[in-house]
Amino acid sequence: MRRAVVAIPTPALAVTLALLLAAPAPAQPMTPDEFAAFATGRTLDYAVDGKVLGSEAYFPDRSVRDADTSGPCRAGVWYPDGPAVCFVYDGSDQRHCWLYWREHDKVLAKPRLAGPDDPAQTVTPSANPLSCAPEVGV
Repeated sequence: MRRAVVAIPTPALAVTLALLLAAPAPAQPMTPDEFAAFATGRTLDYAVDGKVLGSEAYFPDRSVRDADTSGPCRAGVWYPDGPAVCFVYDGSDQRHCWLYWREHDKVLAKPRLAGPDDPAQTVTPSANPLSCAPEVGV
């Protein structure tokens, strides 16, 4: 008759196992479809360290209205590119691609080409609608 061998963990192994089990879950990347479900019909604020850098309103047809704190509002569109969400704004052919992910109860974003030391932006639903000045001559 064979006896089962039960390994009794050493204190160091027990502490290591406890730390691994208690570690926070890794960031969960958002797909472009998940981004659409999160953003559509909302105005979102983008902030670093609590300072809002800009806001963007998202519409059902993937059109956007961007209001950076450093300039006027711009109209544009977004589209998926692999795991990224890319934006093109009227009057520019340059595309801006971002990666979005969930970390605990937050949504974070970074430009796809950002460096590892560049801070992520916290993305939250805005309490206010975009404030864009009326366009002259329209």
